[in-house]
Amino acid sequence: MRVTICSNEAAVAKEAYKLVRDRVVNQGAKVLGLPTGSSPIKLYGEMVAGYQRKEIDFSDVHTFNLDEYLGLPVEHEQSYRNFMNTNLFNHVNLKADNIHFLDGMTDDLDSECMAYEGKMEDLGGIKLQILGIGRDGHIGFNEPGTPLYSRTGYVTLAAETIEDNKRFFKSADEVPRWALSMGVGTILDAREILMIATGSNKADAIAGMIEGPITSMNTASALQLHNEVNIIIDEAAASKLTRKEYYKKTGGSANVADMYAYLMAARKKAGLD
Repeated sequence: MRVTICSNEAAVAKEAYKLVRDRVVNQGAKVLGLPTGSSPIKLYGEMVAGYQRKEIDFSDVHTFNLDEYLGLPVEHEQSYRNFMNTNLFNHVNLKADNIHFLDGMTDDLDSECMAYEGKMEDLGGIKLQILGIGRDGHIGFNEPGTPLYSRTGYVTLAAETIEDNKRFFKSADEVPRWALSMGVGTILDAREILMIATGSNKADAIAGMIEGPITSMNTASALQLHNEVNIIIDEAAASKLTRKEYYKKTGGSANVADMYAYLMAARKKAGLD
């Protein structure tokens, strides 16, 4: 895990966008996994701005969203497809056929989830999976207690998630109790993972993910098993990390540049260059 701690939410979004732009433009990451929720909104704003500046082109990019509420049609103002249309899809040059989304109104849950996994496989898998994190440590809609080998399927939402999401609905009673979600195992199949988080309400979850044990009670902790994870967080989200100062020294591109400069100087001194 590479942990980058930024000063604030805006700085997190800018740093995350730089990584996304590099992977899409320079490293051929043409299959992206995308999250919803509050965490990625500013990142999506940066992606839209980058597209408008002609820094990034989405014309040959495919996207797969992490999850969707069960029982909400696409047109519902709180569907995750509507969220993505509003914050990203309607503002960049993604092709409609390249946007892949779980159908919350399907009449065959198992077939829908199997087909979604099949589409990912047909495209060679997700190259960059972007994630947010719930305050209980969930990724996607993989609530505490979800097996860490889980695949795309239907899930029951925890009381904490319903409480967190009720602000988007007229009342808690209107929040769906079930959703379709990529599984933890599905997420871990991605070639690279980018986690973004901001705010003190995510501090416990972040600490558990990075420094705690690998446990299904914090499904994000499974990212410790992946060999290519970038975590970009703000000071508030990092506030409960016991090794915060160490991560500040080792995280981010500046540290890599310093390391190579040191190595080159050492090689020159030893007469190797």
